[in-house]
Amino acid sequence: MTAAADRPADGPETTSAQTDSSDDATVDSEAAIDLEEPEEESERDKRFGKPGPPFDRKSPYLFGLLLGLGLLTAYAAGNLLTTMGSVILQVVVSLFIAAGINPMVVFLQRRGFSRPWAVLSVILGVLGALTLFFVALVPVISDQVAKISANVPDWIDELQRNQRIQQFNEDYQILDKVQDYVASGDFVSSAFGGALGVGLAVINVLVTGFIVIVLTLYFIAAYDQTKNAIYRLAPASRRERFGKLGDRVFDGIGGYVSGAFIVALCAGLSTLVLLFVIGMGEYAVALAFVVMITDVIPMIGATIGAIIVCAITFATTDLKTGLIAVIFYIAYQQFENYVVYPRVMSRSVDIPGVVTVIAALVGASLLGVVGALLAIPTAAAVLMLVREVYVRAQDER
Repeated sequence: MTAAADRPADGPETTSAQTDSSDDATVDSEAAIDLEEPEEESERDKRFGKPGPPFDRKSPYLFGLLLGLGLLTAYAAGNLLTTMGSVILQVVVSLFIAAGINPMVVFLQRRGFSRPWAVLSVILGVLGALTLFFVALVPVISDQVAKISANVPDWIDELQRNQRIQQFNEDYQILDKVQDYVASGDFVSSAFGGALGVGLAVINVLVTGFIVIVLTLYFIAAYDQTKNAIYRLAPASRRERFGKLGDRVFDGIGGYVSGAFIVALCAGLSTLVLLFVIGMGEYAVALAFVVMITDVIPMIGATIGAIIVCAITFATTDLKTGLIAVIFYIAYQQFENYVVYPRVMSRSVDIPGVVTVIAALVGASLLGVVGALLAIPTAAAVLMLVREVYVRAQDER
């Protein structure tokens, strides 16, 4: 019993001895490896030099260096964006116009046209309309604008015959200053900085218009490719939703741009009819064009155009005709605000009136008239994204 009991006790001792011997062998082999590695490192040190300690990433010098490089990069990027501001604005305006023309392409596609033929038809139509405008309407508008400018001093004389206006002019000499300024013929030159300024301004407008037209044609020809290129910037897991939201934004912008053109065209045509009816046909085309252009400006554009037409009507005709023009524009603006505008814009712009006013004011303060034009569809797109992304995420919490 004693011998049998002692045998199991020898087993663990033998195992521990074996383990100790194996550990010693492992230590000896590691020591041998360690003895070999310094020889290799010494060879490298002789050939390339001994490497120093790694640079401390928390070093104040490294932090300051990276911060300075970041500030310089941000400053350079800001200067680059400022320099390219006009080009970026041209691209954005061209994209907005292309989005406004795209509903015509979609309309033709629904009538059986393939996408390439629909795009080609719309491009030819746009080029034809521009050619007709420059060939047929520009000379007429220029001639009528020249007549209006030549008749401004006579109209001021007519106003001075009014007793109240005479008293007002005697107190402040406003009409005399305006008459002298217009009669001198220098008001256009001074507005643009002299004769050279006028030439440069005209050239700048023509070049900018040409660039916008060319970019618009490119964008409308590659409309789907442009949208898909933008959508591919989103992660693959969210690309489908991003694409659907993007399509809604582009459709809203296109609907607003095309709708604004339709509303402005209605205002211009109604003005043209009015002026021919009341006997102002010699200025009808120019004034109708002015009303159409100003009507595109949100909030105040229609009022500006109406004031210009009514003022010229009072100056060139009698009081009765001027009152007819005033009553017409008051009635037409109500018709446009409550009938034409809601029907045209109901599917593209769905934003509260306060947001419309704020967006137009912010856009006008940033980019002038162009900013006011782009502000409303941009605000509608932002509001739609807030509703679909942020508000929806908040509702699901």
